[in-house]
Amino acid sequence: MDTQERSSIDALSQRRDAFVERLLQATRGTFEIFSIYLGVRLGFYDALASAGPLTPAELASRTGTHERYVREWLEQQTVTGILEVENEQAEATARRFRLPRAYAEVLVDRDSLNYLAPLARLVAGAVYPLKALLDAYRNGGGVPYADYGIDLREGQAGINRAIFLKQLGQEWLPAMADVHERLLSYPPARIADVGCGAGWSSIGMAQCYQHVQVDGFDLDEASIELGRENAAGAGLTDRVQFYLRNAGDPQLAGRYDLVTAFECLHDMSQPVAALKAMRLLAGDRGAVLVVEERVGETFSATGNEVEWMMYGWSVLHCLAVGKAETPSAETGTVMRPDTLRRYALEAGFRRLEILPIDHFFFRLYRLYA
Repeated sequence: MDTQERSSIDALSQRRDAFVERLLQATRGTFEIFSIYLGVRLGFYDALASAGPLTPAELASRTGTHERYVREWLEQQTVTGILEVENEQAEATARRFRLPRAYAEVLVDRDSLNYLAPLARLVAGAVYPLKALLDAYRNGGGVPYADYGIDLREGQAGINRAIFLKQLGQEWLPAMADVHERLLSYPPARIADVGCGAGWSSIGMAQCYQHVQVDGFDLDEASIELGRENAAGAGLTDRVQFYLRNAGDPQLAGRYDLVTAFECLHDMSQPVAALKAMRLLAGDRGAVLVVEERVGETFSATGNEVEWMMYGWSVLHCLAVGKAETPSAETGTVMRPDTLRRYALEAGFRRLEILPIDHFFFRLYRLYA
């Protein structure tokens, strides 16, 4: 074997070994995600943040769970580097575990923009209908949104909640000066929030603009019920209403000063029809805002900083949801600016403007009728 052949084999072996390591780390990450899921759903992190350090029995007592399972979870969380143990040499039942303060913001503080615990619920929801998804890949069909269950629904709501409550009305909408002025003025402005989900976008706009009336529309009954619960909890049922209704109803045409669609257009089987409905809702004077993923302008082998995640959602969830009805545009999560621009023009909008908002995950589009 000459030097060139040996060098080629060594390079191949190094690349193979790197991929083996990558798969092992991916497996570690998968186990971490689902163990975090257990900690979120069972209230373990909340209990540790409020009362820790705790023994397994103390945590089990506070959360209504079984001590032996809790002990295994605590040890796993410590070995993986999420929790800390005070006295690792003590008997297994006597060890006390704590949640580091730096991690509490990420796993417990629902009002923080760094709160990422809902990602675990999102991932669990994305794989929930895995058999149906396999069938869809084989037969070309889709998987309805409702089939992804409560974890996908509430995980999506939880991951965007702080953004909608802390950035939407404070940073995003003021970037449209004329819209911001109208939302502050009289008579009270009306907003249509299309694909409102659990309603935090509607609630966030109503909290920032004290006189507006917000109507949220969605075709998922469970999401509408959740939105109503959230609006009641926020004390906004007088100004925020949710409807299990197609926003394309001609009776609603021209009623709204602002029409929004947050991170949902790519999920729709017929996005052009949805945009036409939004244009009718806004009429000649209303504004239309669409918020979508900040994917690259074009496809590249490496993608941008977020495309690894967006393609992940797409292969497991968004494309299948979009194909659940026919005909379907088959958009997928990775909807690039030119695709949305084409949809907007087909829907009758004159032009599309990308707003000057620097966000890691999202890109904001204003559409002009």
